[in-house]
Amino acid sequence: MLIKIQELVGRFNMKIKGILHIGAHECEELNDYISVGVNRNKIHWVEGQETIVNTMKQKGVQHIYHGLIDDVNDKEVFFNIANNGQSSSILEFGSHLKHHSHVQYISKSLCKTIRLDTLIEREKIPINELNFLNLDIQGVELRALKSMEKYLNYIDYIYTEVNTEEVYKDCANLHEIDNYLKQFGFIRRDARIYKEFGWGDAIYIKEI
Repeated sequence: MLIKIQELVGRFNMKIKGILHIGAHECEELNDYISVGVNRNKIHWVEGQETIVNTMKQKGVQHIYHGLIDDVNDKEVFFNIANNGQSSSILEFGSHLKHHSHVQYISKSLCKTIRLDTLIEREKIPINELNFLNLDIQGVELRALKSMEKYLNYIDYIYTEVNTEEVYKDCANLHEIDNYLKQFGFIRRDARIYKEFGWGDAIYIKEI
């Protein structure tokens, strides 16, 4: 997270009940979440790489689910695995290749996608207890939001990776996410952008 959650909680007086984190990777944010008072039992993780999910379960991470998130169910796509792990995506690299030439896709596997609302219902994720959403899925963040639209009423805070150029082919840009979330009362309160790379993180807060 480019904006530390400790900073966010302090600046915006956040009252985080629980967290849904999409794009878990190796759950690097776990200790930060706990440090701001979130019970680990109230943190739910979703990760697209099944091998990582299994590894995290072996390490004792609770509530981690395998799911390759998109806005449709059961679409067959190639999941591109990057040599750094974190840049893996169902999208092809765009300007990412130019800005981060050391990162390459090294393999791909044919997988089926799932919507977030479907995953929430299948796994019985207690979304009514989770009011902080973190999205880090390499250009597919807007699709993920649309796939759980009927549950956005439970969310107060959305922290998401954003793009100001086509870092991944066909990724949504920052203003598309702004406009979509505005319909549901979310206002972008801050963003940290690497302008030279065309991506960054943004925080949206629901205005009461």
